[in-house]
Amino acid sequence: MSELIVIGYDTPERAEEARAELMTMAQEYLVDVADAVVAVSDDTGNIKLNQMVNMWTAGATGGAFWGLLIGVLFFNPLLGVAVGAGAGALSGALTDYGINDDFMKDVASVLQPGQAALFMMMRREASDRVIERLGEHGGRVLRTNLDTDAENHLRRAFDEAHKAKTEAAALTKA
Repeated sequence: MSELIVIGYDTPERAEEARAELMTMAQEYLVDVADAVVAVSDDTGNIKLNQMVNMWTAGATGGAFWGLLIGVLFFNPLLGVAVGAGAGALSGALTDYGINDDFMKDVASVLQPGQAALFMMMRREASDRVIERLGEHGGRVLRTNLDTDAENHLRRAFDEAHKAKTEAAALTKA
């Protein structure tokens, strides 16, 4: 079963740091990430989604390849590339990959201007090690799709990891 966790941060930079850490853990095979999106509330309260995968680019690239191939068959490769890239970009823009955009905007509506949230969808349950490393970046758990006991365990583990890092930082300064 997929696991969805939404963590709120005071700044977009902290959310991006946490996403970078999540992607590092994915490269270390500690977590299997299906999607990771940072939602940012701008000064006017509008929500901007920074997707992990840019569907416009992916669609345009694939469309350009197939357009080139078809264009070569009909002796006009440049026209094929242009038409293929345009059609691919349009189809990419209409595609919603991973977490539903409307859901993310609805949940992120609780953010104050300048705040951000990291939406993570994992294909398998996140281990305590993953939660501990994410907890070091601060933030607070806003929403999950877990049952009550699992969500409470997640919140405690997240808070303890953040508290431990804060205490360690205070000791090194002293």
